Amino acid sequence: MLKPPTESPGNGTGPWNFTLPKDATFTDEYAPLLPEDERTAQLVHQRLIQEVDVKAVEKLGADRSVEAVEMATRALLAEVGPALYGERKERVIRRIVDDAVGLGPLQPLVNDLSISEVMVNSPDEIYFERDGIIYLSALRFRDRDHVSLVIDRIIAPVGRRVDESSPFVDARLPDGSRVNIIIPPLVPRSPTITIRKFRPDKYDMQDLVQIGTLTQTVADFLRAAVQLRLNIVISGGTGTGKTTLLSALSAYIPERERIITIEDPIELKLHQRHVIACEARPPNIEGRNEVAQRDLLRNALRMRPDRIIVGEVRGAEAFDMMQAMNTGHVMLMAGFDLPVRAIREQMAAAFHLVVQLARFADGSRRVVTVSEVVGMEETTVTMQELFKFEVASIEPDGRIDGALAATGLMPTFAERFTRAGIALESFLPNIARWA
Repeated sequence: MLKPPTESPGNGTGPWNFTLPKDATFTDEYAPLLPEDERTAQLVHQRLIQEVDVKAVEKLGADRSVEAVEMATRALLAEVGPALYGERKERVIRRIVDDAVGLGPLQPLVNDLSISEVMVNSPDEIYFERDGIIYLSALRFRDRDHVSLVIDRIIAPVGRRVDESSPFVDARLPDGSRVNIIIPPLVPRSPTITIRKFRPDKYDMQDLVQIGTLTQTVADFLRAAVQLRLNIVISGGTGTGKTTLLSALSAYIPERERIITIEDPIELKLHQRHVIACEARPPNIEGRNEVAQRDLLRNALRMRPDRIIVGEVRGAEAFDMMQAMNTGHVMLMAGFDLPVRAIREQMAAAFHLVVQLARFADGSRRVVTVSEVVGMEETTVTMQELFKFEVASIEPDGRIDGALAATGLMPTFAERFTRAGIALESFLPNIARWA
């Protein structure tokens, strides 16, 4: 770890008009450059723009473009900053290359596999999440224009746009990381960027058991539920691990089945080979040619699916999805205000299990309930908890101890398990036997 330089860039001059905490420490990768090194980096960057066709270089592909820009940067730096050497020189080079063909100050955070989320609130407020805890980074943008430049670099390759007529957008990075961007006037202070990073070393179910997201018993129960083709909803707040659990559960789908995923944007990386990934499309600049998730869902039913996985349900596609679960056919209900009771009846008939996740104060993400959707009582959807997490204690270091255990209730779909030769008692000890 390094202490910030005595002459911190946060001295209120130039673009670095922020103040770092006196006791702040940063890794070498994320420490601010010395003011003179920052000036050198900007001079070299300006020369780079003048002397190198960066747009042409970017067409070479990610790896080759970085190599080409780094080579040109080293040559220019030998002229502009001959006194630089060692790690100090390498950090200046990394900064210039990241600004030229990367995501500027966000690039080292995106490269760091231990970081799960990157959040830009303003040019001088970049946060990141590691192990469920949010930290303020020492990295900074020069100004709002610098933020906008990085935004353009994110959305241009995927054909998205963000402007006054469309002030927020969802996109993805080449590695599959999900990006949300929103610009003024909806956020008056500055454009904001939120990056939910894709993990190349994605968790499987055993990983989730080992880190305490759920128990082996619950994992085995969910595996049986997937294999018996029960309809499962995974729910929870932002950043609770819904997509991670969904990806892990998908490994239990047999290889012989045809899977169609519907997302906006694509982020699921399934284990099977026979997968068709569909992605919604926003309207163009004239407000036309939009393809919504519900359009993709209706089309997916004509593609001979064995399984349909909807990555995130946010709109009218929810009702289409329930219709498909119940009847195998989609009824076009757009434009109709359906009674609440009718919607709830669809929910009660369509869903079998709801797996609820939560993020705790210590940063851990856990399954807190696995509930069965039982049916309807008048206008209320009735549910019963099959597994429930109970907090036992909070340790002095803030760690939360607890257990996810069976409640002892028997699910109404128990006969499905019996017909398949699966002993429910192995998952639900001391279950209340039905008459």
